[in-house]
Amino acid sequence: MNRPLPFDPIARAAQLWEERIGPSGAMAAVTGVMRVQQIVQSAVDAALKPHGLTFARYEALVLLSFARRGALPMRVMGERLQLHPTSVTNIVDRLEKDGLVKRMPHPTDRRTTLVEITSDGHARLEEATKAVTAIDFGLVGLTPKQTEQLSELLTKVRKATGDFNG
Repeated sequence: MNRPLPFDPIARAAQLWEERIGPSGAMAAVTGVMRVQQIVQSAVDAALKPHGLTFARYEALVLLSFARRGALPMRVMGERLQLHPTSVTNIVDRLEKDGLVKRMPHPTDRRTTLVEITSDGHARLEEATKAVTAIDFGLVGLTPKQTEQLSELLTKVRKATGDFNG
């Protein structure tokens, strides 16, 4: 990581924006969210790398571990992870290659492929979860209440943009 700057570049950009363009609230908020996303992703990637996982593969293992039977149709995985079917296929290919999941035919629908987490997948997930929770998923500097408030605010934006209903 680079040395910290002696000033907040986003605050400085917001000040200049105000002077030259107009209200800077949304610009500063979005720029801050984008920068925090980079920081959090870097921290999570570093925590997962020793476990041979990316965040996308980690999310897939978590999803499968939450499934009642430890298996889901690939289509459902894509819906829940909000990913294109091609991305789900690539994630499952890699997890399967590593022995963390296995594909199985659906017992009643020949058109559907189920993905099931393996015992090695459960073990890897447990170790990776310890790693990401040890660093609070890279989200540092907030109290538990502030983290909850942040999550609530981000949920409002997601809902307002049609990311989900309900």
